[in-house]
Amino acid sequence: MEMPKASDADKEHFRSVLPDLPEVVIKPMFGNLGAFVNGNMFAGLFGPTIGVKLAGADKVLLESTERTVPFGPAERPMGGYTGLPEAWNADDGDANGAEPDARARVWVEKAFEHVAGLPPKAAKAPKVPRAKAAKQ
Repeated sequence: MEMPKASDADKEHFRSVLPDLPEVVIKPMFGNLGAFVNGNMFAGLFGPTIGVKLAGADKVLLESTERTVPFGPAERPMGGYTGLPEAWNADDGDANGAEPDARARVWVEKAFEHVAGLPPKAAKAPKVPRAKAAKQ
């Protein structure tokens, strides 16, 4: 399974479309980035592709009206995530004067709102070293 690394430009673009809110946490993930709220990922970067986790109706709307792509490795895309159209990575705005990246920001914001409404991810129990666990 190939794991493409995001370029510095890809990472900068990803950060530019995220909501500027204190509850948004950006973490490195396998050479890429993930954006989290309450411990749950709402957007991720896989190479140059931004993936979002949307509510069911929003996912259907986006996938039926735009040229979305699978998000994650081709052999095993991440379930529940939709890759935003790759053409949006070079978005210069549209003929109506919309600012660059406006379309991506709209869908990333929808993903944030959806995931922010989910229960917070439970913290994992600390791992017990094997040698210590065997003695107990």
